[in-house]
Amino acid sequence: MTAPKSILVLNGHPAPTSLSKSLSEAYIAGAQAAGHELRIHHLHDMNFDPDYGFAGYDNPKRLEPDLEAFLADLEWCQHLVVTMPLWWGGMPAKLKGLVDRAFLPGRTFSTRKTNLFGVPTPLMTGRSARVILTTDTPAFFLRLMYGNAIKRTLRGQVLGFIGLRPLRYTQFAPATHAKSDKVETWQGIVKTLGTRGA
Repeated sequence: MTAPKSILVLNGHPAPTSLSKSLSEAYIAGAQAAGHELRIHHLHDMNFDPDYGFAGYDNPKRLEPDLEAFLADLEWCQHLVVTMPLWWGGMPAKLKGLVDRAFLPGRTFSTRKTNLFGVPTPLMTGRSARVILTTDTPAFFLRLMYGNAIKRTLRGQVLGFIGLRPLRYTQFAPATHAKSDKVETWQGIVKTLGTRGA
């Protein structure tokens, strides 16, 4: 029996209806059934300016309430789950905007203390993460042709950079025209992950 966890689920698709949303709901259903404590954010419901709009961190824009709520829940959680599509090799623009706006020094990393290479200290340590990625690029092709670029970026320069480790991935492809039975299989896999809080 898995000990209950505090889990933050972020559906990182900007549309109100999507495969990413259905997978987040499958994860939520499994996690709730297992007694995990959940907080949930759907990117399409979040209201904020995704454009950071400045050259540095000296005078950033004031965070909108939805970004403050997301950061508070990130600080609260033991485990972060992000469902997202791969678009043009990276995150959807609004999801990247959430990172640009919310992952700030003093909140998610510290520039006051750096290592020998000048890398800031992560402030979100003690938390794990899972990215549930949908793409039309098969996993072997993503690895051989593109070197798993999105996974390396998220692990080294985004989620891992602020301290979320271990960071694990679940990838489903091809996603755009997936048949209903295939989607149900994927939802079952994700629901099991939710049950385990993994």
